[in-house]
Amino acid sequence: MSYSIGVDYGTGSGRAFLVDTTNGKIIDKYIKPYTHGTIEKDLNGVKLPHSFSLQNGNDYMEVLEEGVPYLIQSSGVKPEEIVGIGIDFTSSTVMFTDENLEPIHNLPGFENNPHAYVKLWKHHGAQAEADQLFQTALDNKSRWLGYYGFNVSSEWMIPKIMEVMNKAPEVLDKTANIMEAGDWIVNKLTGENVRSNCGLGFKSFWEENEGFHYDLFDKVSDQLSDVVRDKVDAPIVKIGETVGQLSEEMAEKLGLSTQTKVSPFIIDAHSSLLGIGSQQDKQMTMVIGTSTCHLMLNEQQHQVPGISGSVKGAIIPELYAYEAGQSAVGDLFEYIAKQSPKEYVDEANERGISIFELLNEKVKDQMPGESGLVVLDWHNGNRSVLSDSNLKGCVFGMSLQTTHEELYRAYLEATAFGTKMIMQQYQSWNMDVEDVFACGGIPKKNPLMMDIYANVLNKKVTIIDSEYAPAIGAAILGSVCGGAH
Repeated sequence: MSYSIGVDYGTGSGRAFLVDTTNGKIIDKYIKPYTHGTIEKDLNGVKLPHSFSLQNGNDYMEVLEEGVPYLIQSSGVKPEEIVGIGIDFTSSTVMFTDENLEPIHNLPGFENNPHAYVKLWKHHGAQAEADQLFQTALDNKSRWLGYYGFNVSSEWMIPKIMEVMNKAPEVLDKTANIMEAGDWIVNKLTGENVRSNCGLGFKSFWEENEGFHYDLFDKVSDQLSDVVRDKVDAPIVKIGETVGQLSEEMAEKLGLSTQTKVSPFIIDAHSSLLGIGSQQDKQMTMVIGTSTCHLMLNEQQHQVPGISGSVKGAIIPELYAYEAGQSAVGDLFEYIAKQSPKEYVDEANERGISIFELLNEKVKDQMPGESGLVVLDWHNGNRSVLSDSNLKGCVFGMSLQTTHEELYRAYLEATAFGTKMIMQQYQSWNMDVEDVFACGGIPKKNPLMMDIYANVLNKKVTIIDSEYAPAIGAAILGSVCGGAH
Protein backbone atom coordinates (compact mmCIF):
# COMPACT_ATOMS: atom_id res chain seq x y z
CA MET A 1 0.00 0.00 0.00
CA SER A 2 1.09 3.56 -0.65
CA TYR A 3 -0.50 6.94 -0.06
CA SER A 4 -0.01 10.54 -1.02
CA ILE A 5 -1.04 13.84 0.53
CA GLY A 6 -2.57 16.69 -1.43
CA VAL A 7 -2.68 20.09 0.24
CA ASP A 8 -5.07 22.59 -1.32
CA TYR A 9 -4.63 26.24 -0.34
CA GLY A 10 -7.73 28.25 -1.23
CA THR A 11 -8.69 31.84 -0.57
CA GLY A 12 -10.19 31.30 2.86
CA SER A 13 -8.88 27.96 4.10
CA GLY A 14 -6.40 25.15 3.58
CA ARG A 15 -7.32 21.49 3.08
CA ALA A 16 -5.04 18.47 3.51
CA PHE A 17 -6.15 15.15 1.99
CA LEU A 18 -4.74 11.67 2.40
CA VAL A 19 -5.33 9.60 -0.75
CA ASP A 20 -4.79 5.92 -1.55
CA THR A 21 -2.54 5.89 -4.63
CA THR A 22 -3.87 2.52 -5.82
CA ASN A 23 -7.47 3.60 -6.33
CA GLY A 24 -7.68 7.35 -5.66
CA LYS A 25 -9.87 6.87 -2.60
CA ILE A 26 -9.85 9.70 -0.05
CA ILE A 27 -8.81 8.14 3.25
CA ASP A 28 -9.15 11.23 5.41
CA LYS A 29 -9.11 15.02 5.22
CA TYR A 30 -8.37 18.03 7.39
CA ILE A 31 -9.81 21.48 6.71
CA LYS A 32 -8.70 24.63 8.52
CA PRO A 33 -9.85 28.23 7.95
CA TYR A 34 -6.90 30.61 8.02
CA THR A 35 -6.42 32.01 11.51
CA HIS A 36 -6.04 35.60 10.34
CA GLY A 37 -8.45 35.25 7.43
CA THR A 38 -8.14 37.76 4.61
CA ILE A 39 -6.80 41.14 5.74
CA GLU A 40 -8.76 43.75 3.80
CA LYS A 41 -10.21 46.46 6.01
CA ASP A 42 -7.43 47.11 8.51
CA LEU A 43 -4.06 45.78 9.63
CA ASN A 44 -3.58 45.84 13.39
CA GLY A 45 -6.02 48.73 13.64
CA VAL A 46 -4.60 50.70 10.69
CA LYS A 47 -7.11 51.24 7.87
CA LEU A 48 -6.16 49.73 4.50
CA PRO A 49 -7.01 51.01 1.00
CA HIS A 50 -10.10 49.34 -0.46
CA SER A 51 -7.95 47.66 -3.14
CA PHE A 52 -5.84 45.72 -0.63
CA SER A 53 -6.24 41.99 0.04
CA LEU A 54 -3.52 40.51 2.25
CA GLN A 55 -2.83 37.38 4.26
CA ASN A 56 -0.47 36.16 6.96
CA GLY A 57 1.93 33.47 5.72
CA ASN A 58 2.04 31.79 9.13
CA ASP A 59 -1.52 30.60 8.51
CA TYR A 60 -0.33 28.45 5.61
CA MET A 61 2.20 26.62 7.76
CA GLU A 62 -0.47 25.99 10.39
CA VAL A 63 -2.46 24.02 7.81
CA LEU A 64 0.54 21.74 7.25
CA GLU A 65 1.71 21.45 10.83
CA GLU A 66 -1.76 20.65 12.16
CA GLY A 67 -3.22 18.85 9.16
CA VAL A 68 -0.56 16.30 8.27
CA PRO A 69 -0.09 14.91 11.83
CA TYR A 70 -3.89 14.72 12.12
CA LEU A 71 -4.13 12.65 8.93
CA ILE A 72 -1.47 10.22 10.13
CA GLN A 73 -2.98 9.81 13.57
CA SER A 74 -6.58 9.58 12.37
CA SER A 75 -5.93 7.13 9.54
CA GLY A 76 -3.35 4.92 11.19
CA VAL A 77 -1.26 5.00 8.01
CA LYS A 78 2.46 4.49 8.57
CA PRO A 79 4.61 7.53 7.71
CA GLU A 80 6.85 5.48 5.41
CA GLU A 81 3.79 4.51 3.35
CA ILE A 82 3.23 8.14 2.34
CA VAL A 83 5.32 8.43 -0.81
CA GLY A 84 4.65 12.02 -1.84
CA ILE A 85 3.12 15.41 -1.12
CA GLY A 86 1.57 17.71 -3.72
CA ILE A 87 0.71 21.37 -3.18
CA ASP A 88 -1.81 23.53 -5.00
CA PHE A 89 -2.29 27.20 -4.23
CA THR A 90 -4.50 30.06 -5.32
CA SER A 91 -2.46 32.40 -7.51
CA SER A 92 -0.91 34.86 -7.95
CA THR A 93 -0.39 35.03 -4.19
CA VAL A 94 3.00 36.66 -3.63
CA MET A 95 5.35 36.36 -0.66
CA PHE A 96 8.40 38.41 0.31
CA THR A 97 10.92 36.56 2.52
CA ASP A 98 14.42 36.92 3.91
CA GLU A 99 17.31 34.58 3.08
CA ASN A 100 15.93 31.99 5.54
CA LEU A 101 12.50 31.98 3.87
CA GLU A 102 11.03 33.89 6.81
CA PRO A 103 8.15 36.15 5.73
CA ILE A 104 9.12 39.81 6.03
CA HIS A 105 5.99 40.50 8.10
CA ASN A 106 7.48 38.31 10.84
CA LEU A 107 10.59 40.50 11.14
CA PRO A 108 10.76 43.12 13.93
CA GLY A 109 9.47 46.49 12.80
CA PHE A 110 7.41 45.16 9.90
CA GLU A 111 4.35 43.92 11.80
CA ASN A 112 2.29 46.94 10.74
CA ASN A 113 3.65 47.35 7.22
CA PRO A 114 1.00 46.08 4.79
CA HIS A 115 3.51 45.59 1.97
CA ALA A 116 5.42 43.08 4.11
CA TYR A 117 2.42 40.74 4.11
CA VAL A 118 1.31 38.19 1.55
CA LYS A 119 -0.40 39.83 -1.42
CA LEU A 120 -3.38 37.59 -2.12
CA TRP A 121 -4.43 36.92 -5.71
CA LYS A 122 -7.28 39.44 -5.45
CA HIS A 123 -5.06 42.22 -4.11
CA HIS A 124 -5.59 45.05 -6.62
CA GLY A 125 -3.25 47.65 -5.16
CA ALA A 126 -0.89 47.36 -8.14
CA GLN A 127 -3.25 48.59 -10.87
CA ALA A 128 -1.08 51.61 -11.74
CA GLU A 129 1.94 49.32 -12.10
CA ALA A 130 -0.05 46.90 -14.26
CA ASP A 131 -1.11 49.78 -16.50
CA GLN A 132 2.51 50.89 -16.84
CA LEU A 133 3.65 47.39 -17.80
CA PHE A 134 0.88 47.07 -20.34
CA GLN A 135 1.47 50.44 -21.98
CA THR A 136 5.23 49.85 -22.14
CA ALA A 137 4.67 46.47 -23.78
CA LEU A 138 2.34 48.06 -26.32
CA ASP A 139 4.74 50.91 -27.05
CA ASN A 140 7.52 48.43 -27.71
CA LYS A 141 5.34 46.09 -29.78
CA SER A 142 5.97 43.11 -27.48
CA ARG A 143 4.24 40.49 -29.60
CA TRP A 144 4.60 37.83 -26.92
CA LEU A 145 1.98 39.78 -24.93
CA GLY A 146 -0.59 37.86 -26.98
CA TYR A 147 0.24 34.76 -24.97
CA TYR A 148 -1.08 36.64 -21.93
CA GLY A 149 -4.29 37.68 -23.63
CA PHE A 150 -2.90 41.08 -24.73
CA ASN A 151 -3.29 42.39 -21.19
CA VAL A 152 -1.54 42.79 -17.86
CA SER A 153 -3.45 42.15 -14.65
CA SER A 154 -2.82 43.76 -11.29
CA GLU A 155 -3.39 40.27 -9.85
CA TRP A 156 -0.08 39.01 -11.33
CA MET A 157 3.30 38.88 -9.62
CA ILE A 158 5.36 41.50 -11.48
CA PRO A 159 2.93 44.40 -10.87
CA LYS A 160 2.83 43.45 -7.19
CA ILE A 161 6.63 43.50 -7.05
CA MET A 162 6.62 46.95 -8.68
CA GLU A 163 4.09 48.11 -6.11
CA VAL A 164 6.50 47.24 -3.30
CA MET A 165 9.41 48.82 -5.21
CA ASN A 166 7.47 52.05 -5.55
CA LYS A 167 5.69 52.24 -2.20
CA ALA A 168 7.72 50.23 0.31
CA PRO A 169 11.44 50.12 -0.62
CA GLU A 170 12.21 49.30 3.00
CA VAL A 171 10.46 45.94 2.49
CA LEU A 172 12.40 45.25 -0.68
CA ASP A 173 15.68 46.05 1.10
CA LYS A 174 15.00 43.25 3.59
CA THR A 175 13.76 40.83 0.93
CA ALA A 176 16.05 38.08 -0.35
CA ASN A 177 13.37 36.01 -2.11
CA ILE A 178 10.08 36.79 -3.85
CA MET A 179 7.91 33.85 -4.80
CA GLU A 180 4.43 32.46 -5.15
CA ALA A 181 3.07 31.28 -1.81
CA GLY A 182 2.83 27.78 -3.33
CA ASP A 183 6.57 27.83 -4.07
CA TRP A 184 7.20 29.02 -0.53
CA ILE A 185 5.39 26.01 0.95
CA VAL A 186 7.32 23.63 -1.31
CA ASN A 187 10.61 25.28 -0.40
CA LYS A 188 9.80 25.15 3.31
CA LEU A 189 9.06 21.43 2.95
CA THR A 190 12.28 20.60 1.11
CA GLY A 191 14.76 23.26 2.19
CA GLU A 192 15.25 24.14 -1.48
CA ASN A 193 14.75 27.45 -3.32
CA VAL A 194 13.02 26.57 -6.59
CA ARG A 195 10.11 27.82 -8.69
CA SER A 196 7.26 26.00 -10.44
CA ASN A 197 6.88 26.46 -14.19
CA CYS A 198 3.11 26.72 -13.64
CA GLY A 199 3.25 29.72 -11.31
CA LEU A 200 5.98 31.59 -13.17
CA GLY A 201 4.54 30.86 -16.60
CA PHE A 202 1.10 32.25 -15.88
CA LYS A 203 1.87 35.07 -13.48
CA SER A 204 5.40 36.38 -14.10
CA PHE A 205 6.09 36.87 -17.84
CA TRP A 206 8.27 33.76 -17.97
CA GLU A 207 8.46 31.36 -20.90
CA GLU A 208 10.26 28.02 -21.09
CA ASN A 209 12.31 28.99 -24.15
CA GLU A 210 12.78 32.71 -23.50
CA GLY A 211 12.90 32.89 -19.70
CA PHE A 212 11.81 36.20 -18.14
CA HIS A 213 11.06 39.08 -20.49
CA TYR A 214 13.84 41.34 -19.24
CA ASP A 215 13.52 43.38 -22.42
CA LEU A 216 10.23 44.72 -21.06
CA PHE A 217 11.45 45.03 -17.47
CA ASP A 218 14.45 47.14 -18.58
CA LYS A 219 12.18 49.62 -20.32
CA VAL A 220 9.83 49.88 -17.33
CA SER A 221 12.44 50.51 -14.63
CA ASP A 222 16.19 50.55 -14.10
CA GLN A 223 15.63 48.41 -11.02
CA LEU A 224 13.02 45.84 -12.05
CA SER A 225 15.25 43.44 -13.99
CA ASP A 226 17.79 43.31 -11.15
CA VAL A 227 15.04 42.60 -8.62
CA VAL A 228 13.66 39.74 -10.71
CA ARG A 229 17.15 38.29 -11.36
CA ASP A 230 18.24 38.51 -7.73
CA LYS A 231 15.03 37.70 -5.86
CA VAL A 232 12.65 35.83 -8.18
CA ASP A 233 14.77 33.81 -10.60
CA ALA A 234 15.66 30.33 -9.32
CA PRO A 235 15.89 26.76 -10.68
CA ILE A 236 12.66 25.75 -12.42
CA VAL A 237 10.87 22.48 -11.70
CA LYS A 238 8.10 21.42 -14.08
CA ILE A 239 4.73 19.96 -13.19
CA GLY A 240 5.12 16.17 -13.08
CA GLU A 241 8.71 16.35 -11.83
CA THR A 242 10.06 16.13 -8.29
CA VAL A 243 11.51 18.98 -6.26
CA GLY A 244 13.16 16.68 -3.74
CA GLN A 245 12.58 14.94 -0.43
CA LEU A 246 11.27 16.32 2.82
CA SER A 247 13.96 18.01 4.89
CA GLU A 248 14.80 16.36 8.20
CA GLU A 249 13.35 19.33 10.07
CA MET A 250 10.01 19.20 8.27
CA ALA A 251 9.80 15.42 8.32
CA GLU A 252 10.19 15.46 12.11
CA LYS A 253 7.72 18.33 12.50
CA LEU A 254 5.06 16.64 10.36
CA GLY A 255 5.69 13.08 11.51
CA LEU A 256 6.69 11.86 8.03
CA SER A 257 9.66 10.06 6.53
CA THR A 258 12.53 11.95 4.90
CA GLN A 259 11.96 9.64 1.92
CA THR A 260 8.65 11.35 1.15
CA LYS A 261 8.95 13.24 -2.15
CA VAL A 262 7.55 16.73 -2.82
CA SER A 263 6.00 17.91 -6.07
CA PRO A 264 6.33 21.46 -7.42
CA PHE A 265 3.28 23.56 -6.66
CA ILE A 266 0.47 23.90 -9.17
CA ILE A 267 -2.13 26.68 -9.34
CA ASP A 268 -5.27 25.46 -7.55
CA ALA A 269 -7.68 25.72 -10.47
CA HIS A 270 -5.21 23.97 -12.74
CA SER A 271 -4.88 21.15 -10.26
CA SER A 272 -8.62 20.60 -10.63
CA LEU A 273 -8.16 19.34 -14.18
CA LEU A 274 -5.96 16.55 -12.86
CA GLY A 275 -8.46 15.87 -10.09
CA ILE A 276 -11.38 15.40 -12.50
CA GLY A 277 -9.48 13.77 -15.36
CA SER A 278 -9.93 16.57 -17.91
CA GLN A 279 -6.84 16.10 -20.04
CA GLN A 280 -7.89 16.66 -23.66
CA ASP A 281 -8.45 19.62 -25.93
CA LYS A 282 -11.99 20.87 -26.69
CA GLN A 283 -12.86 20.49 -23.00
CA MET A 284 -13.53 23.63 -20.95
CA THR A 285 -13.46 23.22 -17.20
CA MET A 286 -15.07 25.76 -14.90
CA VAL A 287 -13.51 25.72 -11.44
CA ILE A 288 -16.16 27.60 -9.50
CA GLY A 289 -15.40 28.95 -6.06
CA THR A 290 -14.74 32.41 -4.69
CA SER A 291 -13.89 33.27 -8.29
CA THR A 292 -14.14 31.09 -11.38
CA CYS A 293 -11.30 29.90 -13.59
CA HIS A 294 -12.08 28.69 -17.11
CA LEU A 295 -9.38 26.29 -18.26
CA MET A 296 -8.63 24.60 -21.56
CA LEU A 297 -5.86 22.45 -23.01
CA ASN A 298 -4.59 22.59 -26.59
CA GLU A 299 -1.72 21.20 -28.62
CA GLN A 300 -1.00 24.65 -30.05
CA GLN A 301 -0.39 28.07 -28.54
CA HIS A 302 -2.95 30.61 -29.72
CA GLN A 303 -2.93 34.30 -28.90
CA VAL A 304 -6.37 34.73 -27.34
CA PRO A 305 -7.22 38.31 -26.28
CA GLY A 306 -8.53 38.73 -22.76
CA ILE A 307 -7.30 35.46 -21.26
CA SER A 308 -4.85 35.23 -18.37
CA GLY A 309 -2.16 33.22 -20.10
CA SER A 310 -1.10 30.07 -21.93
CA VAL A 311 1.78 27.91 -20.72
CA LYS A 312 3.17 24.69 -22.14
CA GLY A 313 3.29 21.78 -19.71
CA ALA A 314 1.71 23.71 -16.83
CA ILE A 315 -0.91 20.98 -16.31
CA ILE A 316 -0.27 18.15 -18.80
CA PRO A 317 3.18 17.69 -20.39
CA GLU A 318 3.42 18.88 -24.02
CA LEU A 319 -0.04 20.50 -23.97
CA TYR A 320 -0.61 24.24 -23.62
CA ALA A 321 -2.77 25.16 -20.66
CA TYR A 322 -5.03 28.19 -21.07
CA GLU A 323 -6.61 30.19 -18.24
CA ALA A 324 -9.35 32.81 -18.18
CA GLY A 325 -11.57 33.81 -15.31
CA GLN A 326 -14.21 35.81 -13.48
CA SER A 327 -13.03 37.71 -10.43
CA ALA A 328 -16.24 37.44 -8.39
CA VAL A 329 -18.59 34.45 -8.33
CA GLY A 330 -18.92 32.61 -5.02
CA ASP A 331 -18.06 35.69 -3.02
CA LEU A 332 -20.60 37.64 -5.11
CA PHE A 333 -23.38 35.23 -4.13
CA GLU A 334 -22.22 35.37 -0.52
CA TYR A 335 -22.36 39.16 -0.71
CA ILE A 336 -26.02 38.92 -1.81
CA ALA A 337 -26.87 36.26 0.79
CA LYS A 338 -25.49 38.38 3.63
CA GLN A 339 -27.86 41.18 2.66
CA SER A 340 -30.95 38.97 2.81
CA PRO A 341 -33.92 40.48 4.68
CA LYS A 342 -34.33 39.37 8.29
CA GLU A 343 -37.58 37.54 7.51
CA TYR A 344 -35.76 35.42 4.91
CA VAL A 345 -33.01 34.54 7.36
CA ASP A 346 -35.57 33.66 10.03
CA GLU A 347 -37.53 31.46 7.62
CA ALA A 348 -34.39 29.62 6.54
CA ASN A 349 -33.38 29.03 10.14
CA GLU A 350 -36.86 27.81 11.12
CA ARG A 351 -36.90 25.34 8.24
CA GLY A 352 -33.33 24.20 8.81
CA ILE A 353 -32.14 25.14 5.34
CA SER A 354 -29.49 27.54 4.07
CA ILE A 355 -30.33 30.99 2.80
CA PHE A 356 -29.19 29.85 -0.65
CA GLU A 357 -31.66 26.96 -0.62
CA LEU A 358 -34.43 29.38 0.32
CA LEU A 359 -33.49 31.86 -2.42
CA ASN A 360 -33.32 29.05 -4.98
CA GLU A 361 -36.83 27.94 -3.99
CA LYS A 362 -38.17 31.44 -4.47
CA VAL A 363 -36.73 31.90 -7.98
CA LYS A 364 -36.72 28.40 -9.47
CA ASP A 365 -39.97 28.95 -11.40
CA GLN A 366 -39.04 32.37 -12.76
CA MET A 367 -38.49 32.72 -16.48
CA PRO A 368 -35.07 33.97 -17.64
CA GLY A 369 -34.93 37.74 -17.30
CA GLU A 370 -38.48 37.83 -15.96
CA SER A 371 -37.67 40.45 -13.34
CA GLY A 372 -36.28 42.87 -15.91
CA LEU A 373 -33.02 43.14 -13.99
CA VAL A 374 -29.70 43.23 -15.81
CA VAL A 375 -26.48 42.90 -13.78
CA LEU A 376 -22.82 43.51 -14.59
CA ASP A 377 -20.98 41.20 -12.20
CA TRP A 378 -17.83 43.31 -11.98
CA HIS A 379 -17.88 43.80 -8.21
CA ASN A 380 -14.24 42.65 -8.01
CA GLY A 381 -13.26 44.02 -11.41
CA ASN A 382 -13.28 42.06 -14.65
CA ARG A 383 -10.55 39.49 -15.26
CA SER A 384 -11.68 38.15 -18.64
CA VAL A 385 -12.17 39.41 -21.23
CA LEU A 386 -11.84 43.10 -20.32
CA SER A 387 -8.92 42.63 -17.90
CA ASP A 388 -9.61 45.69 -15.77
CA SER A 389 -9.68 45.40 -11.98
CA ASN A 390 -10.93 48.99 -11.68
CA LEU A 391 -14.33 48.15 -13.19
CA LYS A 392 -17.30 48.15 -10.83
CA GLY A 393 -20.55 46.19 -10.81
CA CYS A 394 -23.91 47.63 -11.81
CA VAL A 395 -27.58 46.69 -11.48
CA PHE A 396 -30.07 48.02 -14.06
CA GLY A 397 -33.83 47.88 -13.97
CA MET A 398 -34.52 47.98 -10.25
CA SER A 399 -37.84 49.26 -8.97
CA LEU A 400 -39.60 49.52 -5.64
CA GLN A 401 -41.18 46.14 -6.45
CA THR A 402 -37.84 44.37 -6.95
CA THR A 403 -37.44 41.49 -4.49
CA HIS A 404 -34.23 40.17 -2.98
CA GLU A 405 -34.60 36.80 -4.69
CA GLU A 406 -34.97 38.51 -8.08
CA LEU A 407 -31.69 40.29 -7.47
CA TYR A 408 -30.11 36.96 -6.52
CA ARG A 409 -31.30 35.29 -9.72
CA ALA A 410 -30.05 38.23 -11.79
CA TYR A 411 -26.59 37.66 -10.32
CA LEU A 412 -26.77 33.96 -11.23
CA GLU A 413 -27.67 34.89 -14.79
CA ALA A 414 -24.94 37.54 -14.92
CA THR A 415 -22.16 35.12 -13.97
CA ALA A 416 -23.52 32.62 -16.51
CA PHE A 417 -23.30 35.22 -19.29
CA GLY A 418 -19.82 36.19 -18.10
CA THR A 419 -18.81 32.57 -18.61
CA LYS A 420 -20.43 32.57 -22.04
CA MET A 421 -18.34 35.60 -23.05
CA ILE A 422 -15.21 33.68 -22.10
CA MET A 423 -16.29 30.51 -23.92
CA GLN A 424 -17.06 32.50 -27.06
CA GLN A 425 -13.66 34.17 -26.83
CA TYR A 426 -11.96 30.76 -26.85
CA GLN A 427 -14.13 29.66 -29.76
CA SER A 428 -13.38 32.81 -31.75
CA TRP A 429 -9.67 32.05 -31.63
CA ASN A 430 -9.58 28.50 -33.00
CA MET A 431 -10.38 26.64 -29.80
CA ASP A 432 -13.58 24.61 -30.09
CA VAL A 433 -15.53 23.81 -26.93
CA GLU A 434 -17.33 20.48 -27.08
CA ASP A 435 -17.46 19.42 -23.42
CA VAL A 436 -18.00 21.63 -20.37
CA PHE A 437 -17.14 20.47 -16.85
CA ALA A 438 -17.95 22.21 -13.57
CA CYS A 439 -16.16 21.50 -10.32
CA GLY A 440 -15.60 23.16 -6.97
CA GLY A 441 -17.81 23.51 -3.94
CA ILE A 442 -20.65 25.46 -5.57
CA PRO A 443 -21.80 23.39 -8.61
CA LYS A 444 -22.67 20.32 -6.57
CA LYS A 445 -24.65 22.39 -4.05
CA ASN A 446 -26.55 24.60 -6.47
CA PRO A 447 -28.37 22.71 -9.26
CA LEU A 448 -30.41 25.80 -10.19
CA MET A 449 -27.23 27.70 -10.95
CA MET A 450 -25.92 24.88 -13.11
CA ASP A 451 -29.25 24.66 -14.95
CA ILE A 452 -29.01 28.38 -15.74
CA TYR A 453 -25.41 27.95 -16.91
CA ALA A 454 -26.30 25.03 -19.19
CA ASN A 455 -29.10 27.03 -20.80
CA VAL A 456 -27.01 30.16 -21.26
CA LEU A 457 -24.01 28.25 -22.65
CA ASN A 458 -26.28 25.97 -24.69
CA LYS A 459 -24.02 23.12 -23.59
CA LYS A 460 -24.35 20.02 -21.50
CA VAL A 461 -22.52 20.75 -18.25
CA THR A 462 -21.01 17.76 -16.47
CA ILE A 463 -20.86 18.39 -12.72
CA ILE A 464 -18.03 16.62 -10.96
CA ASP A 465 -19.19 14.76 -7.87
CA SER A 466 -16.24 15.71 -5.68
CA GLU A 467 -15.95 19.30 -4.49
CA TYR A 468 -12.29 18.70 -3.64
CA ALA A 469 -10.83 18.32 -7.14
CA PRO A 470 -7.80 20.60 -6.50
CA ALA A 471 -6.67 18.57 -3.48
CA ILE A 472 -7.09 15.32 -5.39
CA GLY A 473 -5.08 16.76 -8.28
CA ALA A 474 -2.33 17.79 -5.86
CA ALA A 475 -2.34 14.29 -4.37
CA ILE A 476 -1.97 12.86 -7.88
CA LEU A 477 1.15 14.97 -8.40
CA GLY A 478 2.41 13.80 -5.02
CA SER A 479 1.92 10.18 -6.02
CA VAL A 480 3.64 10.72 -9.39
CA CYS A 481 6.72 12.32 -7.89
CA GLY A 482 6.73 9.65 -5.19
CA GLY A 483 6.89 6.88 -7.80
CA ALA A 484 3.51 5.31 -7.04
CA HIS A 485 2.09 3.05 -9.77
